Amino acid sequence: MKACPKCESQYAYPSGDEIYTCPECGFEWNPNEFVDAKIIKIVDSNGNELKNGDSVIVIKNLPVKGSPKPIKAGTKVKNIRLNPESDHNIDCKIDEFGSMALKSEFVRKF
Repeated sequence: MKACPKCESQYAYPSGDEIYTCPECGFEWNPNEFVDAKIIKIVDSNGNELKNGDSVIVIKNLPVKGSPKPIKAGTKVKNIRLNPESDHNIDCKIDEFGSMALKSEFVRKF
């Protein structure tokens, strides 16, 4: 048996042509295509898991290079995209600022 790459359960079972299913978390994967890397969860300042398309609120004023004014606390950001490979792991578009990259520790889920 293969361990689940998401929750590390030892009870994963084959459920078709080279597909494994985890009965504890419901994750399905093909071990031939799946890299044995951990699935990275991106969480906000309160520990809530973020997903692509979520809306978040900035929790503190964030300075912006080349701009005289910061992104103010309380700014709502819609339709975020997660980028787990980067230090600034949220890509988004903010009115009056354009495309931005934010750190998840400075936002909370809306």
